[in-house]
Amino acid sequence: MSRFAANSLLLLAALVWGSALVAQATAMDHLGPLTFTGLRFLIAAAVVLPFALAEGRRARARGTPGGHLTRNHYARFVLLGIVFFFGITVQQYGLLSTSVTNAGFLTAIYVVMTPIIAYLVFAERPHPIVWPASLTTLGGIWLLGGGSIASLGAGDLLMVVCAVFWAMHVCLIGRFAAASGRPFALSSCQFAVVGVIGLLPGLYLEPVSLATLAGAAPELLYTGIISGGIGFTLQAVGQRWTRSADAAILLSSEALFAAIFAALLLGERLTPAGLTGCLLIFAAILAVQLAPMIRLRRVRTEGI
Repeated sequence: MSRFAANSLLLLAALVWGSALVAQATAMDHLGPLTFTGLRFLIAAAVVLPFALAEGRRARARGTPGGHLTRNHYARFVLLGIVFFFGITVQQYGLLSTSVTNAGFLTAIYVVMTPIIAYLVFAERPHPIVWPASLTTLGGIWLLGGGSIASLGAGDLLMVVCAVFWAMHVCLIGRFAAASGRPFALSSCQFAVVGVIGLLPGLYLEPVSLATLAGAAPELLYTGIISGGIGFTLQAVGQRWTRSADAAILLSSEALFAAIFAALLLGERLTPAGLTGCLLIFAAILAVQLAPMIRLRRVRTEGI
């Protein structure tokens, strides 16, 4: 897959996630964070499972790597699911005690954390454009949220912790998907891990009834099938061919798409600061996409 195609998949994933933020918020009116997370990702695992099985059959028929997954592969998938669970669950709990503006900005810190973790832990050297692009993206998200944050509290600390887990997840998922050659199997497995870890304590600690399940059914189906099954699988496929730092910037455009959907579906209007934030995010995405292409074209030209 070309780098452009992979980056396009990541942008599509961010678009899907941006459209699902409203559903994630309203579902909390009916279900607790653990129960909602568990059910959502069990649905996602079931949606992706047929594709994972077909992927395995094709790999075995062709004799390509990933035809037979080993215990090491599954151990990595489970590890990824655990990291994913902590990221998504800490975020859900944080939303109970902080504003959406604070949550959006503080979670977005993972844009800057990702290239740092990728470099320190995996010795992955990002393209030089990543550092200014990461800061530009963070500034754009801050402006998109109104250019200010309220006084910080416990919920905001949870969002910073969430950002650490998101950065770790972005760093790991591309490596694990590339090593196994089975992005659909990875997605289905990590979803199942999140679903089980979330649902078991959720059923014990949080009130659940047929009425609450029926009330949250539309949100569960949308976030389970669209945002979970499709969105996070697009991430797994795309990150096989894109560096972690670049992927973090592309995926953070979720904030941009959320603002667009809020304007189209809810009639919300962006302030001048918000419009400036959108432009900054868009500029950072273009920089990450085009700068390596320009550099490669220059190298080829000089080599002629």
